[in-house]
Amino acid sequence: MAKIIKHQLFYPHPPAVVWDYLTNAELIAQWLMKSNFLPIVGHDFQFKAKPMPELDFDGIFYCKVLEVVPFTKLSYSWKFGPGDGTLNNSVVNWTLTEKDNGTELLLIHNGFEGTSLLSMFASMNEGWLRNIKKILQLINDATNGTTQA
Repeated sequence: MAKIIKHQLFYPHPPAVVWDYLTNAELIAQWLMKSNFLPIVGHDFQFKAKPMPELDFDGIFYCKVLEVVPFTKLSYSWKFGPGDGTLNNSVVNWTLTEKDNGTELLLIHNGFEGTSLLSMFASMNEGWLRNIKKILQLINDATNGTTQA
């Protein structure tokens, strides 16, 4: 049975502000990883992290932008593996909804099939939650004129 990561968080900021943190490579690097991301459908990009051999992960996420609806929806493929050419396929979907003078951000990351991915699923589930909370902190800091050390 496939596992799905799903997290939802409210940001007391307009969708355009939250959108910037999902689509600007410099801002993405502050809360997730360095990448060569561009919000252009069909654009291939990578996220680079520390390799985790215990999770059969070589440290590179191979991605392709699938859908861009400015300030509303972003979707990209998210492939990863041990570095031997075998890749696990998943998809990351972001949905932004203007609500209560702010933005409700919904993250759905699906495609974790089979028991061999349970450890990676658990790691990513925890990581995504931590990182979307980090976006909120970064926006709050920028709004309040402070920065994180």
